[in-house]
Amino acid sequence: MHPMVLDGGLATHLESLGCDLSDDLWSARLLADDPGVIRRAHLDYFRAGADVATTASYQASVPGFVRHGLSPGEARDLIRLSVTLALQARDEAGHGLVAASVGPYGAYLANGAEYTGDYDLDEDGLAEWHRERFGILAGSGADLLACETIPSRAEARALARLLRETPSVRAWISFSCRDGEHISDGTPFEECLAIFAGLPQVVAVGVNCTAPRFVPDLVRRGAAVVYPNSGEKWDPVNRRWLGLADPVEFGEAAAGWVSLGARSVGGCCRTTPAHIREIRSRLT
Repeated sequence: MHPMVLDGGLATHLESLGCDLSDDLWSARLLADDPGVIRRAHLDYFRAGADVATTASYQASVPGFVRHGLSPGEARDLIRLSVTLALQARDEAGHGLVAASVGPYGAYLANGAEYTGDYDLDEDGLAEWHRERFGILAGSGADLLACETIPSRAEARALARLLRETPSVRAWISFSCRDGEHISDGTPFEECLAIFAGLPQVVAVGVNCTAPRFVPDLVRRGAAVVYPNSGEKWDPVNRRWLGLADPVEFGEAAAGWVSLGARSVGGCCRTTPAHIREIRSRLT
């Protein structure tokens, strides 16, 4: 079976197209302000060789939109629109799948907690916070859900609970990781794999928004879907990225992850259609 090529950083590409993503809604703000540019970004990734478009719902939530002055009904419509835009791009490209992004609670907090798991909610609270958006996306017409950048065991267990409530919905789960052995809150990666072992609709468990240097060890520990960031580091003091992202090196690394056992590969923050094109060229 050929490995699946995922897309790259949606927000990164949107910024390259001239979008300002400086507020706490990030790319989700464009669902209201400029939905056409989201559709274009998805299409660019399909044309670069991606098999999957991941929707602009990572940062989208009903409470997040309401916090910005929208009504709950308008918020729900925008979450559904995120899937519609990806489906339209897929249809124009003539191939591919659409994965509805289920971002972590930390994305709503907009304080970096998706990289620490330092939350003010327990498992029960996280399940309730996720439930409405999860249900909207589960019924949206997407091919599967991408529960991504999950930093904590409690959030993983909350999502597993919601998946048990919707057994017909397919999903992948991907964690943010602090190293080649642990997710961001320090839980061993193998323990996180075990949380989803009894859920047949989970098509893969893996990692994203993690440094590429940690990916080989995580694949050896069972990560099947991997889409790390570019390897650059964010300087929070000067608010800029440090380092260089080389698409050629990223494509070569992705081929190595596949040789170790990864079944789906792509990119996250600071990766672009050029990175996906390089991955595709090495896996064709």
